[in-house]
Amino acid sequence: MTLEDNKARLKSAGELEREISQSIQALYRSDLDHSLSRVTCQLFGRNIVIVLENSSTQPEKLLNGRGHADLAKEVRDTVDKLLFPKIVELIRTVLGVEVLDLVSDTSSKTEFTGIIAILSNVPDVRNPDVIPKTKAFNKRSSQTKR
Repeated sequence: MTLEDNKARLKSAGELEREISQSIQALYRSDLDHSLSRVTCQLFGRNIVIVLENSSTQPEKLLNGRGHADLAKEVRDTVDKLLFPKIVELIRTVLGVEVLDLVSDTSSKTEFTGIIAILSNVPDVRNPDVIPKTKAFNKRSSQTKR
């Protein structure tokens, strides 16, 4: 098998990002019976940034609406503790690299959750030049500036 054959079998960065987005939406539906309005993923070198829109669950909204923001935060923290191991495994499986750390925060005001996963390596993709903060991306960018 040639290098070109192997490269052709790899998924593109966009395909991997979409797969993670769709899998996270499915996870929220199955585990929380909650529909996210959008999940956006973007690879940045050895990181992947994930934005969840409409991430606040009904109990969180109820608690926040009744002035119990501290309790709503506890609910969110518990949800995160339950879901994050599954999200880590999902990212590891889809990207084929280890997740070294996962950090996140949720805004009760905007109902957005931001997640940053720190990866062990840049995932192998068919088009590495589209992933910012990689050598292939930097090489492509410097060539287009000439």
